Formats: sequence, C-alpha cells, structure tokens
Amino acid sequence: MSTNEQVRMLDELQSLLERQIEMARKGQSASEQMASLTEHADSLVQEIARTGPLERAEFAARRKQLHQSYRDLSLAVTAQKDDVAEKFNRVRKGRKTIETYRSNI
Repeated sequence: MSTNEQVRMLDELQSLLERQIEMARKGQSASEQMASLTEHADSLVQEIARTGPLERAEFAARRKQLHQSYRDLSLAVTAQKDDVAEKFNRVRKGRKTIETYRSNI
C-alpha cells in the first residue's frame, strides 16, 4: 500500500472521529448515522492496523492526534451517557412520586 493511500486512510479516520465527536456533543450518539460512522471507522482501524502506517516514525504526530481524538470521543460519549442517566433518574423519581400520590388518594 502506498504512502498516499495510508495518508488518505488516516485522514478519513480523523474526519470520521471528528464527526462522531460532534454528534456525541450534540447528543446524537445513539443515532443510526453514528452507528454507521462507527462501523466505517472500525473497518478503517482494522485496515490501518493491518497495513501498519502508524508504526512508522513519520506518522508519530498522526498517531498522537488520532489518540487524542479517540479520547475526546470517549469523553463526549461518557458525558452524554451521564446526562441521559441523570434525566432517567429524574423521570424515575417523578414516576415514583406520582405512584405514591395515586396510592394515597
């Protein structure tokens, strides 16, 4: 595989990660589009791992950049997950309050 093809794959993976981060920050991490982006990114990662461009010294900066993007994505998804969990707890407490009120009428 040529260096240009490897650079193209790394660029595409970076672009996919940036789109996923943006979607996660907007609260869209459970969407079909996000799932599709994730599948595509996973297949690129497998191809990159197979061909090994990130093992070369000349791609050290790209490796760091991709690592940071994965951390950012993980943080964005975790923040959204925490937000959803908090909202779910509020709904659960509200339901419990309503059920208690109904049973005491």
